[in-house]
Amino acid sequence: MKKAVICVSGKQYLVAEKETLRVDLLPSGTKELETDALLVIDGDKVSVGTPTVKGVKVSAKVKTPEVKGDKIRVIRYHSKKRVHTETGHRQKYTEIEITSIK
Repeated sequence: MKKAVICVSGKQYLVAEKETLRVDLLPSGTKELETDALLVIDGDKVSVGTPTVKGVKVSAKVKTPEVKGDKIRVIRYHSKKRVHTETGHRQKYTEIEITSIK
């Protein structure tokens, strides 16, 4: 089974073919994604790039353009000071499926 480390939006992910993963929100209208591989694992053989492995491309297809993550609650509280604020955050992701590692 072939695996590769790719860089999408400044973050690195270890991926395999036919795998689905969530990455930071990509620009709207993006249907396909092609990136270079930083590291390739093919059985016992490991190829490390400087900075990328030559001749290796990882292709991905956008499965869902916008997915919302879990809601995070942020609470700021100081006892006896009348300080109590509560805010929330919900990160948006793009769901992609790795089609091939060539």
